[in-house]
Amino acid sequence: MGKFTVYGAPQSTCSQRVRYALHAKAIRFEEVKLDLFSGDQLKPDYLQLNPNGVVPTLVHGENVVTDSSVILEYLDEADPSLPKFAPEDAAGRAKVRSMMRYIDEILAPSIRVPSYNLAFLPHFQAMSQQEFEVLANSKPLRREFLMKMGRTGFPEAEMQGALGKLRRGVVRMAEWLAESGGPWLRGECISFADILAMPVIVRMDDINLSHVWDDLPAIGGWLRKVENTPAFSPTFYAGSLLTDKYQHLAHLKKPAGRDG
Repeated sequence: MGKFTVYGAPQSTCSQRVRYALHAKAIRFEEVKLDLFSGDQLKPDYLQLNPNGVVPTLVHGENVVTDSSVILEYLDEADPSLPKFAPEDAAGRAKVRSMMRYIDEILAPSIRVPSYNLAFLPHFQAMSQQEFEVLANSKPLRREFLMKMGRTGFPEAEMQGALGKLRRGVVRMAEWLAESGGPWLRGECISFADILAMPVIVRMDDINLSHVWDDLPAIGGWLRKVENTPAFSPTFYAGSLLTDKYQHLAHLKKPAGRDG
């Protein structure tokens, strides 16, 4: 199949998607870990691979693939003999792709607001306003997001709006589980939809936002099932959770054995 190299970051939810898919398919790969706060993703060598200056990027032989959702579909097509995350029939694939779009438009962007406010904000507060603006202007896809946040964080209304979207997202996931009969969002087999949603739900659980699905036990059960898959541990290795990386979040860490 040729050599696979993933440029990513341990705590990046989009990088986690790709790592999980590679481990689930038992594809050996080299992981190049980028320090996003040191600006590794904005260095000329990396921008030649990914002009958007974000992670992850997959290099497979001479092929360079960007955007985590696109990478997942590429992996499914690169070697049809490996386990697949898309249904074989056209209708099934269309259903999964519609689920993917929903996750990428609602769940995935919404988790950034609490993540930045809770975990990353001290990094930006330590900068001068000029340093912050230089940083924001250097990010092709995140400039407006960072400028909206500023060095004081997102306002409460923005946080509540993000939490509202996260709530709607987990409600939709619970509906998918009920419709499919589970245990996965699409039914008996894990799909792209599960892999895309997984890092968001893991992040929410990590930073003590699991109360969002307190009345949706199916979500807690789904998360426990994800955590028991063989690909989970190598994907979320030590340092991959925000509470592992940022000591000021230690108080958010739930004790082992918590209920879902």
